[in-house]
Amino acid sequence: MNRPLIGVTTSTRSGWRIFPLVRFNLWLAGARAQRWTTRSDIDLDRVDGVIIGGGDDISPDLYGARLEVTARLDPDRDAMEHDIARQALGDGIPVLGICRGAQMLNIAAGGTLHQDAWSLYPDAKPVKTILPRREVCVSDASQLSNWLGGEPMRVNALHTQAVDLLGQGFRVAARDTHGMVQAIERCRDPFALGVQWHPEHLFYAHRQRAIFRALSAAAQAYAQGRRQVFAPA
Repeated sequence: MNRPLIGVTTSTRSGWRIFPLVRFNLWLAGARAQRWTTRSDIDLDRVDGVIIGGGDDISPDLYGARLEVTARLDPDRDAMEHDIARQALGDGIPVLGICRGAQMLNIAAGGTLHQDAWSLYPDAKPVKTILPRREVCVSDASQLSNWLGGEPMRVNALHTQAVDLLGQGFRVAARDTHGMVQAIERCRDPFALGVQWHPEHLFYAHRQRAIFRALSAAAQAYAQGRRQVFAPA
């Protein structure tokens, strides 16, 4: 069986460091990866799934708010990923959002963000590390629990922003122990999942690899369905 091809968005500035990790996780999950930046010729018809990767904060212009905090923004990447997220959601292409990517999925579905999420949870000490230092509780009613199991787990955290109002058709799939949203998912198929942490750095943990396996399986099914549609009669 051919490995499905996943388009992976990255920062033009720092993606060279992150993309190999994502590609490795996808390879372990039975998929291939193609890197996309703002300089790429992007065609979603050529891929079977999408990962919208992590990086800089997202401009509040995308959800009708004003910038309230100091942030490093990338307007060109915002525009590129917003278009990709909207098309993937609209066309039923399996899509995984990682950190910034989870936030972008929420915005593309009509949701909003907390620009300084940690300020809303004074008892939560801000954590910015690739090591698993934050405890996350997965919702029993979520698809995420079917893929990862429902036990609490430790994840990393590199974010400043977080999901505020949910986008249409999405639900919360996980929160940390202080109540901050840590994962969102589409309420029904096709596959669309956003995680606030960085599972690509946690490839040694089988529950984190399961996220990429779920995307790979959804992409494989999407590719098979597309081949059937265009198969000669």
